[in-house]
Amino acid sequence: MTATQDGTQQVSSSSQPSLHQHGGGEIQTFGSVKQFPIGLSYDSRMYAAEKLNRTLADTQILHALYKKCHWNVRGATFYQLHLLLDKHAGEQLALVDTIAERIQSLGAVAVGDPRHAAELTSIPRPPNGVEPVPAMLSRLLDAHEQILIDAHKAAAKSAELGDDGTNDLLVSQVIRTGELQCWFLAEHLVDTPLVRI
Repeated sequence: MTATQDGTQQVSSSSQPSLHQHGGGEIQTFGSVKQFPIGLSYDSRMYAAEKLNRTLADTQILHALYKKCHWNVRGATFYQLHLLLDKHAGEQLALVDTIAERIQSLGAVAVGDPRHAAELTSIPRPPNGVEPVPAMLSRLLDAHEQILIDAHKAAAKSAELGDDGTNDLLVSQVIRTGELQCWFLAEHLVDTPLVRI
């Protein structure tokens, strides 16, 4: 603030950003939900937030796993798998944003830090090196199956609690995307000759 000639105070403008701001603590803790006028009970929103945060963590890890496989795939089907794995990674990344926004719309806090996601995920950590392609694809399929098992249970319970939005997200996006991606991956594990019978 600066004083003018008549002695009044005037707020001065500056283009200088207020840098290095810290402190003040959290304004909402992870694992809590605030009240939003969306017609859902506290219990149904808490349930959905917890299950969706687990799905979000798993989906973030699955996205990263897809990228690892995309970068490290080897062999005769390199080009096709390189493109497919990147496509699937992009679809998982879109799911990450959709799931996080649903969590926020319930009044909860979405898990956003990858280190926090790693603490919450049920997907096992892959080795640091490069696995053979069948092992990579099997690892992706196992991760998908874990997400799908959890999503089916959470969708059914969300419907029971009257949470149509969470049920719809889990069924129409998480489950349908996961099932389609599993189909594409699993077909690459069929042992068929390329040229002769």
